[in-house]
Amino acid sequence: MLYNSYKSIMDSRYNPLSHIQDVTIRHLVMQMLAWMWCVVFSMWLGSIVVFGVSAAVHAILIAGVFITAATFEAARLKPGYFGALGRANGGEHE
Repeated sequence: MLYNSYKSIMDSRYNPLSHIQDVTIRHLVMQMLAWMWCVVFSMWLGSIVVFGVSAAVHAILIAGVFITAATFEAARLKPGYFGALGRANGGEHE
């Protein structure tokens, strides 16, 4: 139940944003909502210093998630890209 509740809010494939066909627009809206909640919680705590730290940590976490997703997508679409990771056929760098 907890996992499904999480997905219904945090995963744009399951929340109402799934009706937005363009994935980049959906991503932008999720980013704007994330920053909005960052501001809301920092103002709730009453400290602009907390906002800066919170915003930075959120940016790092969100970047990590999207870099991972991009890597997975690249592996799915172009698995040969990761084949040698810069090595020549003999095993040496080109």
